[in-house]
Amino acid sequence: MLLSLVVHTYSLRYWFPATIMLGTAPAYVLSWGVWRLLSTVLPASVYHKLDDRLYCIYQSMVLFFFENYTGVEIVIYGDIPKNKENVIYLSNHQCTADWIIADMLAIRQSAIGHVRYVLKDGLKWLPLYGWYFSQHGGVYVKRSAKFNEKAMRKKLTMQAQCGAPMYLVIFPEGTRYNPELKNVIADSQAFAVKEGLAVLNHTLTPRMKASHVAIETMKDHLDAVYDITVAYEGTLGSTGQRKPAPSMPEFLCKECPRIHIHFDRVDIKEIPTEPMFFRRWLHDRFEMKDRLAMAVDWIGFGYAAAIVFGGFMGYKKKGSVMSLMAGLVFGGLSAYGAFNISNNPKDIKISLIASGVLAVVMGMRYKTSGKLMPAGIMSGLSFLMAFRLLLLIMV
Repeated sequence: MLLSLVVHTYSLRYWFPATIMLGTAPAYVLSWGVWRLLSTVLPASVYHKLDDRLYCIYQSMVLFFFENYTGVEIVIYGDIPKNKENVIYLSNHQCTADWIIADMLAIRQSAIGHVRYVLKDGLKWLPLYGWYFSQHGGVYVKRSAKFNEKAMRKKLTMQAQCGAPMYLVIFPEGTRYNPELKNVIADSQAFAVKEGLAVLNHTLTPRMKASHVAIETMKDHLDAVYDITVAYEGTLGSTGQRKPAPSMPEFLCKECPRIHIHFDRVDIKEIPTEPMFFRRWLHDRFEMKDRLAMAVDWIGFGYAAAIVFGGFMGYKKKGSVMSLMAGLVFGGLSAYGAFNISNNPKDIKISLIASGVLAVVMGMRYKTSGKLMPAGIMSGLSFLMAFRLLLLIMV
């Protein structure tokens, strides 16, 4: 009985806001439909002004649930311009809640009504929302060879010519990064190798077509590109393994305590438009995202620092140059190993060799001398470190 009540109460955390958001959607679309009919004889710029205002009202209500209701803490790194700008928003993509992150940033510039999306073609069949997003200025695209560049250019040109404010959200990866979908990640990395690009471990290889077409078509209408990197707290396991980012229901159930958002504004004049150079520019941006998103092996770096410190103390107390050299060599190897693990949790070779050798050498030294400091402590730490590393590849 009590367990049933707990489960029911938990589900209400999702169903309550979902019911309100979905329940008000028909009334919103009806109100917008009336305005769409009345505005057919008016200039497009007039239609967009009220359309953006209606969109702002509805999305502000949606954002209330995703930010205020959930109580999630938003941590922003970088300075968001105070004034509204016409921009393209490029971000890494991990879950359905990523769409809400764009709103979280746009509302801080009072530009939430200007948010428009480049969406996968299949989403146009969503009831109510699918059709409306297209009318609001969104663009539906197909992947790879089926990508209709002409249709996208035509729609964006119309938007720019009528002076529609633009906050165009694009996820260049094309699909969500999910660490459990090994085949998707492998295909993405294989594509990078084929194109001669750096292999990414924490994002997918970005596809350039939609982003390039958008920037090239509207370059005279745009002020900047907002380069966004999003990290959801709680997606890193105790062993350093990535876990899937929260879905919308999980997010509304308050399972994400904090979101880290790295914001970088790039002036539109600084972005190359020639396809080959643009591909390199975009991939370089995702290489930076990959480094920002990597799971830093703090334990490994701490272990490396302890080795260096131990070697230094041996030199300071006994004048042992050998202790200092050993501390620097093994500390350096351990730090390099921790860096490798930060990029790929399975890449334990260097760290395992360093900790394994130290565990044996310092263990033998402790057996001979019987001294806890430093031999006993260092052999124990090294043994624990080696055991932890083996767990990393077993999990």
